[in-house]
Amino acid sequence: MAIYINEEPKEFHLQTDVSSYIFKVMKNNQLGQLYYGKKIRHRPSFSHLFQSRFRSNVVNVFPDDTTFSLGTQMQEYPAYGTGDFRYPAYAIRQENGSRITQFEFKSYRVIEGKPKLEGLPSTYVASDDEAMTLDILLSDDRLHIDLHLVYTVFEKYNVITRNAKFVNHGSEAVDLPVALSASVDLPDDDFVMMQLSGSWARERHLYERKLQPGVQSISSTRTASSAQQNPFIALRRPDTNENLGSVYGFSLVYSGNFLAQVEVDDYHISRVTMGINPFDFNWRLSPGDGFQTPEVVMVFSDRGLTGMSQTYQTLYRERLASGTWRDRERPVLINNWEGTYFDFNEEKIVTMARQAKELGAELFVLDDGWFGERDDDTTSLGDWFVDKRKLPNGLAGLSKRIRELGLDLGLWFEPEMISEKSRLYQQHPDWVIHVPGRRMSPGRNQYVLDFSRQEVVDYLYERMASAIEEASLSYIKWDMNRHITESYSAALSAEHQQELGHRYILGVYRLYEKLTSHYPNVLFESCASGGGRFDPGLLHYAPQTWTSDDTDAVERLKIQFGTSFVYPLSAIGAHVSAVPNHQASRVTPLSTRAAVAYFGVFGYELDVTSMTAEEKQAVRRQIAFFKANRRVIQFGDFYRIESPYEKDGNVTSWMVVSKDKKEALAARYQVLARPNPAIDRIRFKGLDPDKLYQLDGSDGRFYGDELMNAGLILDDLVSQDRPSEKSLDFASRLFKLTAVE
Repeated sequence: MAIYINEEPKEFHLQTDVSSYIFKVMKNNQLGQLYYGKKIRHRPSFSHLFQSRFRSNVVNVFPDDTTFSLGTQMQEYPAYGTGDFRYPAYAIRQENGSRITQFEFKSYRVIEGKPKLEGLPSTYVASDDEAMTLDILLSDDRLHIDLHLVYTVFEKYNVITRNAKFVNHGSEAVDLPVALSASVDLPDDDFVMMQLSGSWARERHLYERKLQPGVQSISSTRTASSAQQNPFIALRRPDTNENLGSVYGFSLVYSGNFLAQVEVDDYHISRVTMGINPFDFNWRLSPGDGFQTPEVVMVFSDRGLTGMSQTYQTLYRERLASGTWRDRERPVLINNWEGTYFDFNEEKIVTMARQAKELGAELFVLDDGWFGERDDDTTSLGDWFVDKRKLPNGLAGLSKRIRELGLDLGLWFEPEMISEKSRLYQQHPDWVIHVPGRRMSPGRNQYVLDFSRQEVVDYLYERMASAIEEASLSYIKWDMNRHITESYSAALSAEHQQELGHRYILGVYRLYEKLTSHYPNVLFESCASGGGRFDPGLLHYAPQTWTSDDTDAVERLKIQFGTSFVYPLSAIGAHVSAVPNHQASRVTPLSTRAAVAYFGVFGYELDVTSMTAEEKQAVRRQIAFFKANRRVIQFGDFYRIESPYEKDGNVTSWMVVSKDKKEALAARYQVLARPNPAIDRIRFKGLDPDKLYQLDGSDGRFYGDELMNAGLILDDLVSQDRPSEKSLDFASRLFKLTAVE
C-alpha cells in the first residue's frame, strides 16, 4: 500500500520503498506538514510529530491557544496574511482588493493510477497498479473556490509528484498572481543547495551553497526554462556524497518561467517552493474556470546523489518520455550544420549523405537553410516552403535520393520564430509578440510568434505536417533561439496580458502534442540555442534534447556531468564535431571527442567529405563501437565516478552498467598531462561483486568486488587507437567490461 490514511487524527502517509511523506489536517482545518524523509513504518497516529509550542512575538490562530501559530508551523500549501510571514505557495486577489483566503479541508479521494494533467506534460503510468494518487479537496467557502492538492506515489520508482488546481465556483472573477505547484517545509536548515546553472555554450554546470537564513532561489523570466537556470534544485546533507547520505530532489515538469526557492526562517525551518514564476504573472480565474499548475517531481534518496539521479533518470526515461521512440535505440545521425552552415545545395547534401552512409550512419539531418530564401540568419523564418534554388527537386526529391542510399532523413525547424523579412510577417504582423506603438527589440534578426493564439499553432502544424509527409521525415530538430521581449498579445484583453507567458508555453505543448500524436514514428529532438530549454516538460514529447551548441569535448565534460544529475543518457544529444572546435577553438583528438559523445545520443556534426582517409576509418570504428554498446548506454544505470567540479577538475570519469549487470562501459578523461604523475586507479561502480568480468582489449579478468573496491591501476591515459608518443593532453580511455558466464 502506497497511501495510508488515519481517519480520526486526519493524517495522510504517502510511502514509497524508500521514503515517507506525512501531513495532517490541523485544528484550524488547514494542512500541516509532519515528516518527509527516509521511510518509516506506519502507525495509527503521528501526532507526536506535530510541532506546537509557545513563541513570543508571534500571531496566533486562536485566542485561547498561544502554542499554535501559522508563522512557526510547518505547512503543506501555505498562504500569506494570517500570521505566516514567509513566502506563500499561492495568492488570490479578489474584486474588493482583499488577498486573504481560508482554504479548509473538505474531503479526500484515493485514485488508482494517475490522472493526466489538462494541457500540461506530466509523468504517467503504464498500468494503474504502478501508482496511487491522493486528491485533497480544500475550499474557501466565502470565495466558493476549490483547491485540489494532488499527490501521486510511484511506490517502486521511489517518487512522489505534486500539483495543485484551483476551480472557481463563485460568481466573481479573481486573480491568481501566485500559483506554485508545491511547498515543502523541512524542520531544519542543515543542507547544501545544489543547482544547475550556466549560459549559452556552458549549460547546467553544478553549483552548491550552504543554506543561510533568508531566501535563496533560482528562476527564469525568459519564457523558457533557460540555459541560465534549470528547473531543478536538490538539498543534500553536508556529508552526503555520490554514494552515501540523504538528499532531496525537486524537479519541475515545465518549460517556461519558473521559480525554485528555499526560504530559511528564524527558527531554521527550510521552506522549499517550486512552480510558475510569480514575476510578471497573473491568471484571471473567471467563474466556472480552473487553473492547473505544472507537476513537481520529488525524490528522496538515502543512497547519496547517485540514488537520486538514477531515480530521476529511470522515471524520466520510462514514465515521462513517451511515444514510439521511448524504448527504441536511437539512430546514429550526421548533421550538416557545422559542415556547411547555409552554403549547400542538393548535390552537396547527397554527397555528404552518401559518405555518411559508408561510415555507418543511419540518419542524415538537414539543418537550417532549406526554406524560403534563407542564405543567412536575417530572413525567411516562418516561410516553411522549400528553397528550390538549393533543392530543385523539393523535399520529396531530396528524400528519395537520401532514402535510396539507405538513410533516413531529418529536418531542422524553428517554428516559434519569425523573420521580419518573410512573407508570413507581411501577411500577419499581428502574430508577432510586440506592443503596438513601441519599439521592438531585435534578437538574432528574429521575433517570436504568439503561440497563445490557436491560429498560429494551427498554421505551424499545417506547415510542419506538410513537410513531414512530403519528405517522409523520420526526425525533426525543433529549435528555439530567442526569448520573448515586449511581452504583449494582440489577442488578449488587458486583464489577461500577464497570462501570455504561460499561454505561450501551453501553445508549444499543443503543437508538440498534435504532431507527436499524428506522426508517432517521427523522432523529435528539442533544441533552444542548444540546451536553453532542456527540461522535463519538453522531454515528455521529445525524448532527446540537443544538450548544448558547445561540442568541444572538454567543455562537454562539465555540461554532460551536470545534466546527468536529473536527465537520462537517452535524452542527452551528443555529437562529434570538427576541430578546431567552432565554439572553443580547441583541438582535441577524434578519439576523445567520440569517447565523450558516446555517453548520450551519438552523432556527428561536420563535413564528412573533408575528412582524411584515416579519420574516416576511425569514424567507422567509432560508429560500429557505439552501435554495439548503445543499448547499455541508453538504457543502463549511469554512475558518476570522478567529478570535473572537484579537486582541480583535471580528471573526469563515469560509467554505465546494464540492468542485469552483465555489461558495463566506463570512460576516464584527462584534460592536461601532468609531469611525473602518481600512480592512479579507477574504481568502478554498480557491478555485481560476485561476477567475473573480462576487460575488453586485454587478457585481464577481474571480479566485480575487486574492480569496485581495489580498482584498476592506470599506468597511462593513452587512447587505444593513438600512439603513446603523441600528446596526453585531452586524453581519454574507455573500459568495456563483460561478465564471463
